[in-house]
Amino acid sequence: MKNYKDLKDLRNRIALVTGASSGLGEQIAYQLAKRGAIVVVCARRVDRLEVVSQRCQELSGRLSMALKLDIAQPNQIEQVVKRVESELGPIDVLVNDAGFGLMENALDFDMDVAEKMFRVNVLGLMYMTKYTALKMAGRKRGAIVNVASVAGKIATPKSAVYSATKAAVLGYSNALRLELRALGISVLTVNPGPIKTDFFNIADKSGHYLENVGLFVLDPEETAEKVVKTIGTSRRELNLPYVFQVMHHFYQLCPWMGDYLAENLFNKK
Repeated sequence: MKNYKDLKDLRNRIALVTGASSGLGEQIAYQLAKRGAIVVVCARRVDRLEVVSQRCQELSGRLSMALKLDIAQPNQIEQVVKRVESELGPIDVLVNDAGFGLMENALDFDMDVAEKMFRVNVLGLMYMTKYTALKMAGRKRGAIVNVASVAGKIATPKSAVYSATKAAVLGYSNALRLELRALGISVLTVNPGPIKTDFFNIADKSGHYLENVGLFVLDPEETAEKVVKTIGTSRRELNLPYVFQVMHHFYQLCPWMGDYLAENLFNKK
């Protein structure tokens, strides 16, 4: 059963995107709209969401909805899914993009922040996925996109907590994909490297990380386009830029060299 292939044509399909007020989530919303989807954008910043939703309507010529959502609150997640399904119709595409990071040594890390990061990056994603996938399962159709990170595969100094959350997303997504395949639901895990977005306004205390890793920095619009193109396919992972996929394989084959490169070449925080 491969009903997710029906979603190669996104016209009039309902797509819900979390973390859509800025960055990659915002750009994914626009790419979905360009393909004619009815886009529901969710985040905490309602004023910004309204702007994104209006732009989606302009791009798609269709309805768009902006819903305030704190992904750390499971009751809000359940209500958002119920509202979309009752007021708009069946959710066919879910993009879990909401998340945040902070670059700091593990021994100095505020554990209250660590708990919040797991609540947002991991548990929020899991709640949203479960509530939405239960609806998709009844229809035997759907596509789920979980935005993890290359940090979940290649950890570097000062990324211990963030890498742990993204490794959890990877593990969850890998098992979920196997469970949902028979229900006509695809699961794609996106593992981007650094993207030129507001993410680093919080994550990078030095203010120079993107500048230091300029060779590997991704453009959010181009990244979003590649993500949306995978919807309706059986692709299991999207690793960007490609050099990090090669690096991950090399890391597995030669761990000591991988550690050396992670401590030196990629340690720019």
